Amino acid sequence: KHLKRLAAPKHWMLDKLSGVFAPRPSSGPHKVRESLPIILFIRNRLKYALSYDEAKKIVMQRLIKVDGKVRTDLTFPAGFMDVITIEKTSENFRLVFDVKGRFAIHRITAEEATYKLCKVTKQCTGPKGVPFVVTHDGRTIRYPDPLIKVNDTVQVNTQTGKIMDFLKFEGGNMCMITGGHNIGRVGQIVHVEKHPGSFHIVHVKDSLGHSFATRLNNVFTIGKGNKPWISLPKGKGLRSSILEEREKRLAA
Repeated sequence: KHLKRLAAPKHWMLDKLSGVFAPRPSSGPHKVRESLPIILFIRNRLKYALSYDEAKKIVMQRLIKVDGKVRTDLTFPAGFMDVITIEKTSENFRLVFDVKGRFAIHRITAEEATYKLCKVTKQCTGPKGVPFVVTHDGRTIRYPDPLIKVNDTVQVNTQTGKIMDFLKFEGGNMCMITGGHNIGRVGQIVHVEKHPGSFHIVHVKDSLGHSFATRLNNVFTIGKGNKPWISLPKGKGLRSSILEEREKRLAA
């Protein structure tokens, strides 16, 4: 029902003192703590509204689309890979993580806004033997390509909801980390350690040669080889050390 401000996810970057509560995301395609309510995007990120009321007026004019559908719920949970479109300003955004684990304000072209990548979380057979897959954002897609397995990534057309293409989860492909300590980092999958009954560990190496490991369920394939299928936010998912960040700031 409620979400206290101090209990809200850290990556929303809300201040401690300007209220007691935070907008609690409605139930929807993404988890409460892995999503960003539309109001925070309009008010705290884009600064198009100063208050809750103004944000509500924007949303109620049906100006905001998430994945091509008008959403008038201020607390609708937009999450990883969602495309937010504001046609009035002809802007398109894709929610992707920066290396600090926050949702970057990442502007994309209108042509890139027509599709999104979805990770396959389940694959099963429905009534009358119809095969279907379920994606990380709760979409159910019937009759997928039989080669698509769990953990693969499918490219979904947001207008039709159909699969346009898919990426296997395998060594050498480009991935983004969507949870854990390495969240937001981008690299190539090196290999997967299988641990039956425990968590499979994936080893990833980024383009600077740093390698790191994370759990399989934090890995989201985003490209073939070293070609990503989506544009990446600035920094390209490469984490720099504190010293390198300081030098960059001083240089700027």
